[in-house]
Amino acid sequence: MTFARQFAAIFLVLALPWDAQQPQQPPAKRAAPQQQEDAPYRIRTRAELVVVPVTVKDSSGEMVHGILADEFRILEDDVEQQISVFSVEAFPLSAVVLLDNALPQNVARQLETGAPAIAAGFAESDEVAITLFDAYPQNLMEFTRDNDKLYDNLKRIQMASTFPGQGSGPMTAGPKVNQVSPEAKVPTRAETSRASRGMKHLYDAVYAAGLLLRERGRDRRKIIFLVSDGRNSPNNEMNFDDTLKLLLGADISVYAIGVGQASLNRGLTPLTRFARLTGGDVFYATSRADLENIFSRVTEQARNQYTLAYAPRGTDRTKDFHSIEVRVKRDRLSVPPRDGYFTTPTP
Repeated sequence: MTFARQFAAIFLVLALPWDAQQPQQPPAKRAAPQQQEDAPYRIRTRAELVVVPVTVKDSSGEMVHGILADEFRILEDDVEQQISVFSVEAFPLSAVVLLDNALPQNVARQLETGAPAIAAGFAESDEVAITLFDAYPQNLMEFTRDNDKLYDNLKRIQMASTFPGQGSGPMTAGPKVNQVSPEAKVPTRAETSRASRGMKHLYDAVYAAGLLLRERGRDRRKIIFLVSDGRNSPNNEMNFDDTLKLLLGADISVYAIGVGQASLNRGLTPLTRFARLTGGDVFYATSRADLENIFSRVTEQARNQYTLAYAPRGTDRTKDFHSIEVRVKRDRLSVPPRDGYFTTPTP
């Protein structure tokens, strides 16, 4: 049995009502009707299992393997927790490849020709969807485990592009943009006009990708594979906080690849914020060769994180949000932070 299936089994046990987890006693003699009516109600509780994927890096930014369970510490709301599940086994991925469709012409061409290399990083057990975005998200391919289909769709994509002072134009070839997912918003005439003026709604696109991933199984690692220059127009329907809440509540990590102006401005941007607060990572590419090299690194890193899990103890369970901090005992190693998780679902 793979660890992913073992983890699913552990989660199901922890999610059972408390009384269902107790050893069963031999059946007692049937009580009289009046005695049954007077019997107290049995308390039923649910045990949470918080799963924390962790990447550990050295001072040069390379992943570090071989760290043992007792070298990790997890704190929730500054209260140390006991790690109940630890694994270094690879997880299957559920991924939305989210591609910016309003890039400068030279960057768009690099992405267009390099995009097929994304398929090489996914395995038979992975499932992948493709979405383009500018003023609104356009779902080009539903989740598939067929790597040949993924490659063909990526190869056929023709990115729109922009020139200085102009917006993105329509796609002239590639997959038909008429298979918009139920969660994605169908563009109105006003939105189409915004797209023609180069308006780009990054928060809305990430939120739509999060909706696609939210219902995928907990035995899979859920990631948004985001390639963008980080530009974001005002007046997104979803703001940053609402989008982050959806991602954290559904255990979704963002792996962002900054291109164009994002590779020049590597400060605090929506790309870095989403990546770092969800336990993902951010990379930068200035050429097609950079893109193709980074594509394989993203999937390798996402698949081969350490997996830690714990049942929360000693924290206020009435709170809506709980912070998480992971520490490793070895010197000169870093753990990219994950902001925490929400206990209430996102509508």
